[in-house]
Amino acid sequence: MTRAFTLGLVLLPLMAAGGLAQSAPQARDEGTDANAAQYCAGIANAAADARFARQASALAAMEKEIEERIAKLEAKRAEYQQWLQRRETFLKKADESLVAVITQMRPDAAAAQLTAMSEDAASAILTRLSARTASAILNEMDPTRAAQLATIIAGMSRRNPNEGKPG
Repeated sequence: MTRAFTLGLVLLPLMAAGGLAQSAPQARDEGTDANAAQYCAGIANAAADARFARQASALAAMEKEIEERIAKLEAKRAEYQQWLQRRETFLKKADESLVAVITQMRPDAAAAQLTAMSEDAASAILTRLSARTASAILNEMDPTRAAQLATIIAGMSRRNPNEGKPG
Protein backbone atom coordinates (compact mmCIF):
# COMPACT_ATOMS: atom_id res chain seq x y z
CA MET A 1 0.00 0.00 0.00
CA THR A 2 1.09 3.38 -0.72
CA ARG A 3 1.60 5.88 1.89
CA ALA A 4 -1.16 8.23 0.62
CA PHE A 5 -3.61 5.38 0.54
CA THR A 6 -2.76 4.41 4.09
CA LEU A 7 -3.06 8.00 5.23
CA GLY A 8 -6.46 8.18 3.50
CA LEU A 9 -7.65 5.08 5.29
CA VAL A 10 -6.60 6.54 8.63
CA LEU A 11 -7.98 10.03 8.04
CA LEU A 12 -11.27 8.93 6.52
CA PRO A 13 -12.63 7.41 9.75
CA LEU A 14 -11.32 10.41 11.74
CA MET A 15 -13.02 12.85 9.40
CA ALA A 16 -16.21 10.87 9.59
CA ALA A 17 -15.96 10.82 13.37
CA GLY A 18 -15.36 14.56 13.34
CA GLY A 19 -18.44 15.03 11.16
CA LEU A 20 -20.52 13.02 13.60
CA ALA A 21 -19.15 15.07 16.44
CA GLN A 22 -20.18 18.26 14.65
CA SER A 23 -23.66 17.02 13.83
CA ALA A 24 -24.32 15.79 17.37
CA PRO A 25 -24.12 19.26 19.02
CA GLN A 26 -26.46 20.67 16.38
CA ALA A 27 -28.97 17.99 17.13
CA ARG A 28 -28.51 18.62 20.83
CA ASP A 29 -28.90 22.42 20.28
CA GLU A 30 -32.10 21.85 18.34
CA GLY A 31 -33.35 19.59 21.11
CA THR A 32 -32.36 22.16 23.73
CA ASP A 33 -34.05 24.93 21.78
CA ALA A 34 -37.19 22.84 21.47
CA ASN A 35 -37.08 22.08 25.20
CA ALA A 36 -36.52 25.73 26.03
CA ALA A 37 -39.39 26.79 23.78
CA GLN A 38 -41.62 24.16 25.35
CA TYR A 39 -40.58 25.30 28.84
CA CYS A 40 -41.24 28.97 27.99
CA ALA A 41 -44.63 28.10 26.52
CA GLY A 42 -45.42 26.07 29.61
CA ILE A 43 -44.63 28.86 32.07
CA ALA A 44 -45.92 31.77 29.96
CA ASN A 45 -49.29 31.81 31.72
CA ALA A 46 -47.71 31.50 35.15
CA ALA A 47 -45.25 34.30 34.32
CA ALA A 48 -48.08 36.50 33.04
CA ASP A 49 -50.07 35.77 36.19
CA ALA A 50 -47.07 36.62 38.37
CA ARG A 51 -46.46 39.84 36.43
CA PHE A 52 -50.14 40.76 36.75
CA ALA A 53 -50.09 40.05 40.49
CA ARG A 54 -46.95 42.19 40.92
CA GLN A 55 -48.52 45.05 38.94
CA ALA A 56 -51.80 44.74 40.86
CA SER A 57 -49.87 44.85 44.13
CA ALA A 58 -47.94 47.93 42.98
CA LEU A 59 -51.19 49.64 41.90
CA ALA A 60 -52.81 48.83 45.24
CA ALA A 61 -49.83 50.32 47.08
CA MET A 62 -49.97 53.47 44.93
CA GLU A 63 -53.73 53.74 45.46
CA LYS A 64 -53.25 53.47 49.22
CA GLU A 65 -50.56 56.17 49.11
CA ILE A 66 -52.82 58.45 47.04
CA GLU A 67 -55.70 57.92 49.47
CA GLU A 68 -53.41 58.83 52.37
CA ARG A 69 -52.29 61.98 50.59
CA ILE A 70 -55.90 62.92 49.82
CA ALA A 71 -56.80 62.43 53.49
CA LYS A 72 -53.90 64.68 54.53
CA LEU A 73 -54.92 67.31 51.98
CA GLU A 74 -58.54 67.18 53.16
CA ALA A 75 -57.38 67.62 56.76
CA LYS A 76 -55.26 70.63 55.73
CA ARG A 77 -58.15 72.07 53.74
CA ALA A 78 -60.46 71.72 56.73
CA GLU A 79 -57.82 73.36 58.95
CA TYR A 80 -57.41 76.26 56.51
CA GLN A 81 -61.19 76.59 56.15
CA GLN A 82 -61.54 76.84 59.93
CA TRP A 83 -58.69 79.36 60.10
CA LEU A 84 -60.27 81.42 57.32
CA GLN A 85 -63.62 81.40 59.06
CA ARG A 86 -62.01 82.61 62.31
CA ARG A 87 -60.16 85.31 60.37
CA GLU A 88 -63.32 86.47 58.61
CA THR A 89 -65.16 86.64 61.93
CA PHE A 90 -62.33 88.65 63.45
CA LEU A 91 -62.17 91.02 60.48
CA LYS A 92 -65.91 91.54 60.55
CA LYS A 93 -65.78 92.42 64.25
CA ALA A 94 -62.75 94.64 63.63
CA ASP A 95 -64.52 96.38 60.74
CA GLU A 96 -67.63 96.93 62.83
CA SER A 97 -65.63 98.35 65.73
CA LEU A 98 -63.47 100.49 63.42
CA VAL A 99 -66.56 101.88 61.69
CA ALA A 100 -68.04 102.65 65.10
CA VAL A 101 -64.83 104.44 66.14
CA ILE A 102 -64.65 106.46 62.90
CA THR A 103 -68.33 107.38 63.28
CA GLN A 104 -67.66 108.81 66.76
CA MET A 105 -64.61 110.83 65.65
CA ARG A 106 -64.70 114.45 64.57
CA PRO A 107 -64.68 114.71 60.75
CA ASP A 108 -61.23 116.36 60.60
CA ALA A 109 -59.64 113.66 62.81
CA ALA A 110 -61.39 110.88 60.86
CA ALA A 111 -60.20 112.46 57.60
CA ALA A 112 -56.61 112.43 58.87
CA GLN A 113 -56.92 108.75 59.83
CA LEU A 114 -58.48 107.72 56.51
CA THR A 115 -55.87 109.68 54.58
CA ALA A 116 -53.14 107.62 56.26
CA MET A 117 -54.87 104.33 55.35
CA SER A 118 -54.67 102.49 52.07
CA GLU A 119 -57.20 103.55 49.44
CA ASP A 120 -59.03 100.22 49.56
CA ALA A 121 -59.35 100.22 53.35
CA ALA A 122 -60.41 103.87 53.51
CA SER A 123 -62.99 103.48 50.76
CA ALA A 124 -64.35 100.32 52.39
CA ILE A 125 -64.82 102.17 55.67
CA LEU A 126 -66.44 105.14 53.95
CA THR A 127 -68.99 102.85 52.28
CA ARG A 128 -69.99 101.49 55.70
CA LEU A 129 -70.55 104.96 57.17
CA SER A 130 -73.75 106.93 56.87
CA ALA A 131 -73.87 109.31 53.93
CA ARG A 132 -73.82 112.36 56.26
CA THR A 133 -70.73 111.16 58.17
CA ALA A 134 -68.88 110.08 55.01
CA SER A 135 -69.55 113.42 53.29
CA ALA A 136 -68.31 115.35 56.35
CA ILE A 137 -65.10 113.29 56.39
CA LEU A 138 -64.53 113.64 52.63
CA ASN A 139 -65.10 117.41 53.00
CA GLU A 140 -62.19 117.58 55.49
CA MET A 141 -59.79 115.60 53.28
CA ASP A 142 -57.35 116.82 50.67
CA PRO A 143 -59.43 117.17 47.47
CA THR A 144 -57.14 114.82 45.48
CA ARG A 145 -57.35 112.07 48.08
CA ALA A 146 -61.12 112.57 48.47
CA ALA A 147 -61.54 112.30 44.69
CA GLN A 148 -59.50 109.08 44.61
CA LEU A 149 -61.64 107.54 47.35
CA ALA A 150 -64.86 108.71 45.69
CA THR A 151 -63.71 107.17 42.39
CA ILE A 152 -63.01 103.85 44.12
CA ILE A 153 -66.40 103.93 45.85
CA ALA A 154 -68.13 104.75 42.56
CA GLY A 155 -66.18 101.95 40.84
CA MET A 156 -67.47 99.45 43.41
CA SER A 157 -71.05 100.20 42.47
CA ARG A 158 -70.47 99.59 38.75
CA ARG A 159 -71.26 96.14 37.41
CA ASN A 160 -68.50 96.12 34.79
CA PRO A 161 -65.12 97.21 36.18
CA ASN A 162 -63.90 98.17 32.66
CA GLU A 163 -66.88 100.46 32.09
CA GLY A 164 -65.96 104.11 31.73
CA LYS A 165 -62.24 103.42 31.24
CA PRO A 166 -60.63 104.69 28.07
CA GLY A 167 -60.10 101.88 25.60
